[in-house]
This record gives sequence, C-alpha cells and structure tokens, in this order.
Amino acid sequence: MKHEVSSLMFAAEPIALAPNIWLLKNYANTAALLPCVHAVAAQAPFRHMTVPGGQVMKVALTNCGDYGWASDARGYRYLPHDPASGLRWPAMPAPFFELGQAAAAACGYGEFSPDACLVNCYTQSTGMGAHQDKNEKDFSQPIVSVSLGASCTFFWGGLDRKDKTQSVRLDDGDVMVWGGAARLVYHGVRPLPAGSALRHNITLRRAM
Repeated sequence: MKHEVSSLMFAAEPIALAPNIWLLKNYANTAALLPCVHAVAAQAPFRHMTVPGGQVMKVALTNCGDYGWASDARGYRYLPHDPASGLRWPAMPAPFFELGQAAAAACGYGEFSPDACLVNCYTQSTGMGAHQDKNEKDFSQPIVSVSLGASCTFFWGGLDRKDKTQSVRLDDGDVMVWGGAARLVYHGVRPLPAGSALRHNITLRRAM
C-alpha cells in the first residue's frame, strides 16, 4: 500500500537507473496535481509549436513559472511571456514547486529551485524524439520530470545522439530525476500505443 508523506507525494526510495539518473516509482499524487495542470492550461492553452526546421511538434505543450520554453523559426529559448498572448506565463502552482524540490532532494539535489515548468500533453501514437535539455543557463541544476496518466516508454542515451540507449516504463505518478554528469544526456519518449489515454508530463527546470 502506498504511504502518503504529503498530499502531493507518496513514500518512494530513489532507484538508480544509471549514474545520476533516478526513478521515484509511484511518487506523485496525480489527483492532487492534475487540477493544477488544467488550471495552467485554462490560462495558457496547450499548443503545437514549430521547430526551427519548420516541422510542427506532435506533442502539445504549455508552460508555467517565471519562464516558459518556446520554439519557432528563430530557435529554442525561454521567454517570460506566452508568445501566443503576450501575457506572462501562469504562475507555477505551489504543488509543482514543492514536488519538484522534494523529488530533487530525495535524489541528492537539495538546492534545486525551479523557475520554469514545461507541461506536455501526449495523445495516442505521439512521442518525443531524442533531444537534450540545453537551453537552460545553469546545468548544475537537475531536471525533474513527472508522469501523469497513460504509461509510456522513456529512453535515454549519452552525450552523443548516436550513443546506445536504455529505456524504462513510466507509469502514472512516476518521477524521473537526472543531473550531474547525466544532465545533458539525450532522452525522449517512444510513441504511445494506439488506444492510449492522455499522458501529461510536468518537467521542472531551472532556466535562468
């Protein structure tokens, strides 16, 4: 039985998947976090951004926090405002911040203070190709990634796109944390199987 340590999370010992890459199994309380996802999307709706090469991303996204990740023909970057509305991104919900700090601390990153939160929405047959999180200014801060909803296969490799990859199944409530020497590894999500329910992914970062 899950042991609740707060309204946001359950007790979970970090599982080391690789050096500096951790999994907290069944850690996040989806029932407490999903209303925050909906509240953010009500202010800054999910959208499909365009990458510099001109392709439209299959995964819909939005942001909250002091900064939001954005992409268009000019490249990838963090912005304090939503380019669709010109308004500041919604404030980061306190539960997101608290969960991110707690998960990072559980994996040895006690100084993590996220100022940006990317929220992705995956539908059936959508995934995320191999990429690096490298638009942030401080790579000493880890990445905290929270899975809500449908299960997926998360994969990661090394610092070169061609490096051999490993993978792990992520279920509802699972949290991944990576940092240190693994901070810039290539990683992604295999396409969800046909018939899958929605999957939301909350990725907490220190952008500036």
